[in-house]
Amino acid sequence: MRHLLGADRLDADTALAILDTADGLKRTLLGREVKKLPTLRGRTVITMFYENSTRTRVSFEIAGKWMSADVVNVSAGGSSVGKGESLRDTALTLAAAGADCVIVRHPASGAAHRLAGWLSDVGTCVVNAGDGTHEHPTQALLDAATLRDRLGGIDGRRIGIVGDVLHSRVARSNVHLLTTLGAEVVVVAPPTLLPTALADWPVSGLTVSYDLDAELPTLDAVMMLRVQAERMHGGFFPSAREYAVHYGLNATRLAMLPEHAVVLHPGPMLRGMEIAHAVADSPRAAITEQVANGVHVRMAVLYHLLAGEEDQA
Repeated sequence: MRHLLGADRLDADTALAILDTADGLKRTLLGREVKKLPTLRGRTVITMFYENSTRTRVSFEIAGKWMSADVVNVSAGGSSVGKGESLRDTALTLAAAGADCVIVRHPASGAAHRLAGWLSDVGTCVVNAGDGTHEHPTQALLDAATLRDRLGGIDGRRIGIVGDVLHSRVARSNVHLLTTLGAEVVVVAPPTLLPTALADWPVSGLTVSYDLDAELPTLDAVMMLRVQAERMHGGFFPSAREYAVHYGLNATRLAMLPEHAVVLHPGPMLRGMEIAHAVADSPRAAITEQVANGVHVRMAVLYHLLAGEEDQA
């Protein structure tokens, strides 16, 4: 694996290898007072974030440091981007400075792919930490890891993805990855928050519904999405209250799920609108587990990208 740009590029074997590596790293670190492995000593990892982030940025930084890599954080506001430098020149500068891996989050869909094209010749790998409304592959991987922990497996499970699918890179990556791993995925949203080309997505096992209550009793997991107001220009639903009434996950709807079903949310949560306080804080929710798994999954991704083939064997 040279880069990690999208879940649509992951086959089942590669995805499962990353998830298995993440499980192994989690077991290796369990109970350790000092969470430090020498695996990536001497490697330099640079995070380049052009959008705000807490969970993704912090977990990538922790992942790199737990693997003994040198981690450098670059933000648009504190770099030469603020002086008008192009993304290409910034990327080539970081590679020339010694970056082995650049982790990028950018508001433009396709930015990570462009970056990979510029950096492939100089031997620097690229990880897509979210590009516009396109993809967020490591989020899908950590969600899959959490589902495996809670459900014991993904193959044959029915998973609902609920909310602002139109603007969600998390939804896109999860649709690709979960169906690749054998799950049936149903996306549930108002028509205004669904992509017009959803039916043309190259995946099997994907269905669409507008009725959350009708789907809940058959789901093994429900993934609530953040309503991305910062990407909305115009009215996509009448009000926050009406959205909560029709598509928010409250205690009544939680009771409609099977007893084994798990609740996920990529964060940050809009409590009271997308998800009720009682649901977010219930034992059925695995939201903090997603964050913890995110560190191990991102360690696994860095391992597969940067460790030598002999080490991986």
